[in-house]
Amino acid sequence: MRLRGGQPSGHVPVGWPPGVPPPGVEGWQGRAVSWLLDVCPPDYRGHPVLARQPRVLARLAVLHASAQLDGLRRAVATVRADLSDAVGPRVVDEALAALESERVRLLAVEEGAVLVERALAGAQVVPSL
Repeated sequence: MRLRGGQPSGHVPVGWPPGVPPPGVEGWQGRAVSWLLDVCPPDYRGHPVLARQPRVLARLAVLHASAQLDGLRRAVATVRADLSDAVGPRVVDEALAALESERVRLLAVEEGAVLVERALAGAQVVPSL
């Protein structure tokens, strides 16, 4: 399923955040705001405007996830050279495996935030062919 312009429909697209009801279900926006706050920096909770303006929060969540992915890619590219004198190769390999796991998580966060952002803008969920 994907999102396209129109009113929310109640269907859940692939990549929709777990625990967030689909668009069109009563209370979905409140749960979406909670999820968005969970994936943003904790200090965002100290700014009431972000919870009051879900579209702003969603945009910031997308940007935050993207920036985290950029940082992770930089870490993967440099960690072996940066740490070869500090830790053994096994530790570097374990760190790279952890970074790969985090990459998968962040890609899901980014995709979920994009879908929530689109749904908050009024995009409709439709089946993919």
